[in-house]
Amino acid sequence: MIKIRLNDMSYEQDIRELLMAFYPGEMFEYEMAEEKGAGQDKAEAFEAQLVPQEKCSRLPGQAGRKEEDGAIFVLEGMVREDRKSFSLRIISCGSCEFHVFGSLPKALKEEMKHLEEPLMVEYDERTDAKNKIKRRLYALLLERTGKMLPWGSLTGIRPTKIALTRLYQGMTDDEIARFMKNSYYASDEKIALSIDIAKREKSLLEKIDYQRGYSLYIGIPFCPTTCLYCSFTSYPIDQWKERTDLYLDALFRELDYVAMERQGCPMDTVYIGGGTPTSLSQEGLERLLEKVKGTFDFSGVSEFTVEAGRPDSITREKLKVLKHYGVTRISINPQTMKQETLDLIGRRHTVEDVKEKFMMAREEGFDNINMDLIIGLPQEEMEDVRLTMEAVQALGPDSLTVHSLAIKRAARLNIMKEAYKDLKITNTQEMIDLTASYARTMGMNPYYLYRQKNMAGNFENVGYARPGKECIYNILIMEEQQTIIGCGAGTTTKRVIPGENRIERVENVKNVEQYIERVEEMLERKKQLFGTI
Repeated sequence: MIKIRLNDMSYEQDIRELLMAFYPGEMFEYEMAEEKGAGQDKAEAFEAQLVPQEKCSRLPGQAGRKEEDGAIFVLEGMVREDRKSFSLRIISCGSCEFHVFGSLPKALKEEMKHLEEPLMVEYDERTDAKNKIKRRLYALLLERTGKMLPWGSLTGIRPTKIALTRLYQGMTDDEIARFMKNSYYASDEKIALSIDIAKREKSLLEKIDYQRGYSLYIGIPFCPTTCLYCSFTSYPIDQWKERTDLYLDALFRELDYVAMERQGCPMDTVYIGGGTPTSLSQEGLERLLEKVKGTFDFSGVSEFTVEAGRPDSITREKLKVLKHYGVTRISINPQTMKQETLDLIGRRHTVEDVKEKFMMAREEGFDNINMDLIIGLPQEEMEDVRLTMEAVQALGPDSLTVHSLAIKRAARLNIMKEAYKDLKITNTQEMIDLTASYARTMGMNPYYLYRQKNMAGNFENVGYARPGKECIYNILIMEEQQTIIGCGAGTTTKRVIPGENRIERVENVKNVEQYIERVEEMLERKKQLFGTI
């Protein structure tokens, strides 16, 4: 249990996310400071309320006691009334271990000299204040745990955006590396990966019309079953197979509006995801694709993706439908090639099914097939990852997306954590490095990257592809440089305002029944976003 005491919640999310990175799965309890005494400094008033607590025992140059299981500590964060300084400290309610650190970034070493001092910040300058607070908190947690995170104080999901933005500004690789090291204390390996991917993204995006163009995302929120780790908007298709036409009817209302609103604007990419779109019947899938191709101008579309992620949703007839309507890229996602894990996470298909459906897609002429894998699945070790990579290499996909397991609040693995508490979840840098090595052996380069909260090992998700097989939509959704319009339950539309470095968002409701009933409201939200009412 970690208690967080704050007198202002402006930066609570940033503080909590970094704590979660150091203490994944830990419970948090909040306590607001109450101001006492007219004119009294908020920090002094708060400190007057504190019951004296045992301080961390530190013996310079040697180890103290190891942190006990279930130990509690209080993180206290106080902004002073002048909003020019912020005090941040850990008040220990348990024992902790003192660490002697060797090689640390110079900026981090300097930060650690000032842990007892208040931070001087312009509290309302959000970006600068946020980074200063997170750097100080990172140093405090490093001192307490001895753990350095691969991405340092970075908790955002788009680290490559930092590098790409600075490439556009004309900074050199060395200048970007110094900035990321000094600003976030990220490791050399992650900084190099960010720069490498950002340079590749920059090259791939040169042909995109950001000013006028857009991309289209269509959500099909149905799956054969719900996986143990899944938090996406997804409903078992067996419960909806008699009513999917109702969903498509509502979806088509949105598609009609988008086609009208974007008339005359080039559409660059189309991505149909979910859920699992191929959970639809052959007739439903054909109805959807016929609508999309008949409603939008595909003359400028460079990429048309449909996720066929679950092998147990794929038939030869559905593959023929996809091919007939010009789908250029599909994704067949095993997540792992270990049968025991597939059974555990509820995939309801076999390793042999993966192989069979992959070869079937090749036979039907698909020459751009992606495969998704998850590292850190319950009970898997290094050898399991190696065997999965061997099996994937034997199939020879055109691209590979390697995810680090992220357990979100809506996942059964989190909701029913007591039932699954004995499952071992392991993710290491060695596992990540192994997948990267196999990707290189298959002729693939990393081309996009993103992170998620509660990610095992505090690592990242990386997309690898053979030259010419990269998914442009994946880059666009991560770098947020083009308007992407989402249609369907649980989707988000992001309107990029050219020249203003600003993004406006609207979301659709997640619940399918609510979406069907309230589709007109979803249209109104989009009309307000695009100024058409």
